[in-house]
Amino acid sequence: MGTTVSKTRAGKHNSWLLQTLENHESGINCMALSDDSSVLATGSDDNTIRLWSTKTESVEYLSVLAGHADYITHILILNNYLMSASADQTIRKWDMLSGRCLFICTGHTSIVNRIACTDDYIFSTSYDKTARCWDFHTGNCIRTFRGHHHGLLPLLFIPANHDAEEENTFEEEMNIYTKDILITGSQDLTAKTWSLKSSDCLKTFEGHIGAVLCLATDVQGKILFTGSGDNTIRVWDIYRGNELRIYDLHQAPIINLLIANKLLYSISADHTVRCWIIDVGDCIRIYRGHHHSVSCIEIVNDLVFTGCGDAIVRCFEARSGVIKRSFKSHALAINCIQIVDDRLFSGSVDGSLKIWDISDLRTVTPSDPKSKLPNNVRDKSEKQTHTDSGIDDHEYRERRVQNMV
Repeated sequence: MGTTVSKTRAGKHNSWLLQTLENHESGINCMALSDDSSVLATGSDDNTIRLWSTKTESVEYLSVLAGHADYITHILILNNYLMSASADQTIRKWDMLSGRCLFICTGHTSIVNRIACTDDYIFSTSYDKTARCWDFHTGNCIRTFRGHHHGLLPLLFIPANHDAEEENTFEEEMNIYTKDILITGSQDLTAKTWSLKSSDCLKTFEGHIGAVLCLATDVQGKILFTGSGDNTIRVWDIYRGNELRIYDLHQAPIINLLIANKLLYSISADHTVRCWIIDVGDCIRIYRGHHHSVSCIEIVNDLVFTGCGDAIVRCFEARSGVIKRSFKSHALAINCIQIVDDRLFSGSVDGSLKIWDISDLRTVTPSDPKSKLPNNVRDKSEKQTHTDSGIDDHEYRERRVQNMV
C-alpha cells in the first residue's frame, strides 16, 4: 500500500514528511480532489489514475482506474464521477465508487490537453486544433469548435448569466449575458471565445507573440487574463474583445494563473511567482527562492504553496513573500500539489505521492473547496479561490488611489 515515512525517523530536511506512496509506476502529472475533499485522484505517465483516501489517519491507496492507452494529461472530479484526458486522444468518464469506465469520448485526432465540465457538458482541447463539447451523460460529441491554426492548450467555460442586467446598448444588441461561452488558448498565439449554442467564434484575442499557455477570469467572469510563452500576461474585456493592459515583468513564459479575490497570482519559468492587483495592474509581491520553473500553486488563507522543477515544495507567507518552509524529499520535479486540512500532498515526475504535515503552519480554517469554482464548473488547471488574498483593504484602496492620480 505504499511506503510510509515516520516523522520521528525523518531527517533534517523532511521532518514534516508523513508518508511516501509509490504505487504509480511512472511520473504523476496531475491531481484532483473530490467535492468533499475525502478522495484524491492522481493521473500518471503509467496510463492510470489512482484514488487515495485523504481523511483517514494514514492516507490509503483505494483503487486504480485503468484503461487509457497512453499517459494521463488532465483529470477532474464532479460529484462521484471522474473525467480523465489522455495522450491516447480520448476522454473517459469513470464511476469513482465502482471504478467502472462509463463511456469513452472519441473524436479527437491528437493528444487531449485539458478538460472542463459542468453537470451537462464536458469540454476538451487538443493538439488537433479543435475544442469539443460532449454530453456529460452519454459521451456524445455535441459541438466541435474549429478556427485555431495550431494546437489548443487551456480552456475555460463561463455559464450564461440570465439574471444579469444589460448595462448599455452594445451588450443589449449582442445579448452577451445570455450566452454560454467557451474560451480557448492556442499555440497560434491567440485566445478565442466561442458560442456554445452555435459553435461560432465570438471574439479573437490577438496581441501575444508566444503561445497562450494559461487562462483565468475575474470572479465576475467579465475580465480575461491570458498568460503566454512571450513572458507576458494580457488583460482583456471578454465581451468587447479589447485589450485593457499588459503585465510584462516576468522574464520567462507564464506557466499558470490563479485568481484570489482582488489579486492575480502568476507562476513562471523565470523561477518566481508574482502577485498583481487586478484593478490597477500593480505587482505588489514577488515570491523568490525557486531554482527552476514554478510548476503549480495553491493558496490557503495567508499562505502560498508552490511546487517547482527543483523538486521542492515551498510555503511562503502571502503578505511578506518570506519562505516559511521548504519541503524536500522528492527526487525530481514537482508537477502538482493539493492541500486537505492539515496535510499537503505533492506529486512528482519521480512517480511518488508524498504527504506532509502542515498543521503548525495553518492558522485559519480554509474555505469550502467547492467555492473555488462558481456555477458547478470544474476545471482546476485555471483556478479561482476565495481564501484570504494576502492584502488588506487599506493597502488595496491606497493602490487604487495612486493609480488614479
